[in-house]
Amino acid sequence: MARYTESVCRLCRREGAKLFLKGTRCYTKKCSFERRPTPPGQHGVRRRKMGDFGIQLREKQKVRRVYGVLERQFRNYFREAETHTGVTGEALLQSLETRLDNVVFRLGFASSRPQARQLVSHGHFAVNGVATDVPSYALKPGDRIEVRESRRGRSAFKAIRETLASHQPPDWLSLDAANLSGTVVSVPRRDQMPLDLSEQLVVEYYSR
Repeated sequence: MARYTESVCRLCRREGAKLFLKGTRCYTKKCSFERRPTPPGQHGVRRRKMGDFGIQLREKQKVRRVYGVLERQFRNYFREAETHTGVTGEALLQSLETRLDNVVFRLGFASSRPQARQLVSHGHFAVNGVATDVPSYALKPGDRIEVRESRRGRSAFKAIRETLASHQPPDWLSLDAANLSGTVVSVPRRDQMPLDLSEQLVVEYYSR
């Protein structure tokens, strides 16, 4: 399975924004972006006027990196979104938001999407009672996600129980903290996805 294995802090610096890829560390003074907000590399401090293509490219890269999706898979998400009725950009974000790894993150079972991806890949979760280790698994309204019974005694999930009590998931998800489970209530609307992303720029990039 192909995935990005280099420093994720470089990605935040390259996009000029916090992507919150390291969980709680991103909220502390140890955050690399707080200490060095310039792009990585020896030419990072140079300032150039960016054209329309550059702006669209950077936004596409930003969305892709937020969700931890590689280029070919991201392009496939866009092509699928084009076939949907309604707004293409919103359909794209809906497909990304309803990935299993993102829902695990949104429910509070992980402090970041990369951590959620790892937990899913290691087989800690079940969907509708069936063990699932595919981070990109597409969830639908009514699907139930839970930590598998055999994994609930692990130290990682013992610590999570304390934070879940005060965790507030988005409105399109329902959390049962006591049973370490959650349910997809509905497909998220754009106003239920409070992301600092401009999906229209992504649509314009692929529509050139």
